[in-house]
Amino acid sequence: MSTQLTKIIPRLGASALLGLGLVVSLPSQALPIDECIAPAAPGGGWDFTCRSVGKLMRELELVEDSVQVTNMPGGVGAVAFSNVASKRPDDSNLIVATSTVGVTQIAQGRYPDGADAMRWLAMLGTDVGVILVDDDSPYETLDQLLNDIVEEPSSVAMAGSSGAGGWDHIRALRLAKAAGLPGDQIGAMRWVQFDGGGPAVTQMMGGHVDAVSTDLGEIAGFIESGDVRVLAVLSEEPLPEPFEELPTAVAQGYDVTGYNWRGFYTGGEVSDDDYNAMVDTLKSLYDSEEWKEVAAQNGLVPLWRGGEEFSDFVRQSIEDVEDISREIGVIQ
Repeated sequence: MSTQLTKIIPRLGASALLGLGLVVSLPSQALPIDECIAPAAPGGGWDFTCRSVGKLMRELELVEDSVQVTNMPGGVGAVAFSNVASKRPDDSNLIVATSTVGVTQIAQGRYPDGADAMRWLAMLGTDVGVILVDDDSPYETLDQLLNDIVEEPSSVAMAGSSGAGGWDHIRALRLAKAAGLPGDQIGAMRWVQFDGGGPAVTQMMGGHVDAVSTDLGEIAGFIESGDVRVLAVLSEEPLPEPFEELPTAVAQGYDVTGYNWRGFYTGGEVSDDDYNAMVDTLKSLYDSEEWKEVAAQNGLVPLWRGGEEFSDFVRQSIEDVEDISREIGVIQ
């Protein structure tokens, strides 16, 4: 059977298949997606996105076989972005995990190309920012941490999964500004980058940094094990169970929120038919009760944007992050 026909079959209904005289056992919505690139080391948010979605797609019979997860760390997603753009721009077997973190990098010119180099598939949910310390840390409250940063910005080493000026860093800077850190002192705040929220927390537990700014979904396991102390979650309202007891920054007098949506892109030369079919498959996954359960267990709020709506959202988000980045002096 030709490769082109193989790609067409999953999108044909049963009657069309009978008309072609073909007998196949693939689910009606099956797609040839067989790989998800997580642009970071195992254990982070992009890795979670690939593994959870890939597993569910197979369990729900939305794809023919298991979805391979390829970890491709480097440049906060830039290495994977470049790889797809240069080597696999028309590969409809491939999806790549992305988020607000990746879009922030694009907005700041840190990827080899802009948003138009890819086709943006969908977002399935949004994570929420969290500020945390080791369970043995002297910092018991967000006030204590921010007071030290305002008094002496270099006295506190904070870490996250993005570089200076990345989304994790921006959220921490916005909190520091809300606490009274002068604009001309922003650059003095110490920031350490790790390739994922999990590695950042591990280094914090080893005493190498004082606090971490990351996403709840990346480090939920550390919270459940009691190895860390959450000083604030950056959501407008308290989170649902099992995180309803975590204090928000807003409730502590700091009007700062920081969400991180999670979704996927594919190569910029993927055909319209394959692109639309990929979007449809992700929507079927999103509509499932199984996805809602996985999202809730990992601190994600289910939220759908797909196809052109998502593409427009990504472009608008890039413009918004450019404005924020200029405000805090990351870009001119």
